[in-house]
Amino acid sequence: MAAKKTAPKAVEPATSTRAELPPKVQRSPRLGKPAATADVVVIGGGHNGLVAAAYLARAGVKTILVEARTELGGMALTADIDGVRAPMLAHTVGRFRPRVARDLGLQGRVKLVEPEARLFAPHPTDGSALTLWRDAKRTAAELAGRVDGEKTAAGYLKLDGRLRRIGAYFEQVLDGIPPDLDGGKSVAELLAGFAFRAPFNGLEEGDGREILRMLPMSAADLVHEYVDDAHLEAILAWRGSRYNATGPISPGTGAALLFDSITGDGADGGASGETVVAIGGPGALVDAIADAARGFGAEIRTGAQVTAITERDGRVTGVALASGEEIIAPYVLSTLDPKSTLLNLLGVEATGPELRRRLRATRSSGVTAKLNILLDRLPHFPAAGSPAEQEVRLRGRITILGDILGIERAFDASKYGEMSEVPVVEAMIPTLIDPSLAVDKRHLLSAVVQYAPVDLKGGWTADARKQLADRAVKVLESVAPGIGGHIVARQLITPVDLQNDWGATGGHAMHVNEGFDQFAQWRPLYGIGRYATPIDGLYLSGAGTHPGGGVTGAPGANAAERLIRHLRRAAE
Repeated sequence: MAAKKTAPKAVEPATSTRAELPPKVQRSPRLGKPAATADVVVIGGGHNGLVAAAYLARAGVKTILVEARTELGGMALTADIDGVRAPMLAHTVGRFRPRVARDLGLQGRVKLVEPEARLFAPHPTDGSALTLWRDAKRTAAELAGRVDGEKTAAGYLKLDGRLRRIGAYFEQVLDGIPPDLDGGKSVAELLAGFAFRAPFNGLEEGDGREILRMLPMSAADLVHEYVDDAHLEAILAWRGSRYNATGPISPGTGAALLFDSITGDGADGGASGETVVAIGGPGALVDAIADAARGFGAEIRTGAQVTAITERDGRVTGVALASGEEIIAPYVLSTLDPKSTLLNLLGVEATGPELRRRLRATRSSGVTAKLNILLDRLPHFPAAGSPAEQEVRLRGRITILGDILGIERAFDASKYGEMSEVPVVEAMIPTLIDPSLAVDKRHLLSAVVQYAPVDLKGGWTADARKQLADRAVKVLESVAPGIGGHIVARQLITPVDLQNDWGATGGHAMHVNEGFDQFAQWRPLYGIGRYATPIDGLYLSGAGTHPGGGVTGAPGANAAERLIRHLRRAAE
């Protein structure tokens, strides 16, 4: 992983905190039996939990991580489908934070590949296609051949440049702990606090005020100011709604588009977004983080489901496991979604009625399914050109949609508890980039399918699941004729599966809807948006906290650093 910025100061071992932590042998206050002890228990073995455990252990904090599933990775899991290694949920890792990779010594432990083609977008009805390349000038050169192409190309380059600069600016925000705004008395102070007081380095004249104007906009309006090509507008604006219960016309999706332009290790954002694949699947990155955490001294347990966060008089005392065991610890850091943590693992007395009411009102209804398709051959996309051209263009994300109104129609169905007749499908073929995933020349197509609401009318029965998978395949058939005849196996993961099997309340892949009103200090809601909670010793992390979802590692690193600072102050 290539470093992009100067590494922050190394975290010094917090050995002086040990005097304030419990002795190594204690008895469960509830069961009276000998119990394991730790300085901190981390709940959740996804990439954020592992990052947090690694940071804590590196700082000399005795850390036990517990994961309910028998394997690590969470939504960055790589698992087997009929002998082929497949990314179960997340299929790209391009926004993983460079400073986290440096801090944990991950360079050289995992190989990342960024294809030249970031996105290939075949039109579902007219046979045309667009390719967005890593090189924006190459994209512009292809756009110049379309109707009004010169104007479209110039607008694309202008938008790309602005998104790259703003994304680089927000990168500074992403790596920081949101400040406390309670003392702010003026709009200037509030805006400075929102921006984490980061200087507008790298921005050009007008970018700063454009940030404030763009944040509450819809992605559709934002993009339309730069380009006037219906297909290109839809491709670009779609990123403001991906994974969220919104359409590109929804207010605030402009913010989601800006945040999606934040750079990561090996990627440089921009209008095309990121497409970076870990060789071995996203699980290879997870394995590298887990190895680093163990190397720093963290204990990692799988098959250890937490049934309760124990507390006494508003103070955390540890966790209770489904096995009947308790782990005693004065601090718990949960990477589960905020609702699971605060509403399910704690009693009403601990959280209080007002916090529970506010949490229930947080928008976290999932509308995104994941479809993994095993194929006996590489599918043919006529709009991609010759076989040699296909080999290049199909390495990026494959986004299938026509125009913004088509996305909105798909979104409308989900608002009324129905799956879309024509869902938006964004796919990748990871076996094209990483042949090691399949040793027998078969190919895997990994597809995000949106919109499919968690609260589907009639429920997610076997027939409903088949219907959604069939509709997604029909969308694929519109641009890759005959693909259905080459399907060997398929696996559908619905929002209700994310809720039941991955523990995401509401079935939201990002735990909480992403947008201007649920970002930074307001993620998941104001008052608990800086990782610490009103329950003494309990910290939140994961996709439902700042800076949000995706394989970034930032929530885990930020929350761990906030807790480490607290431990140091407590030991002074």
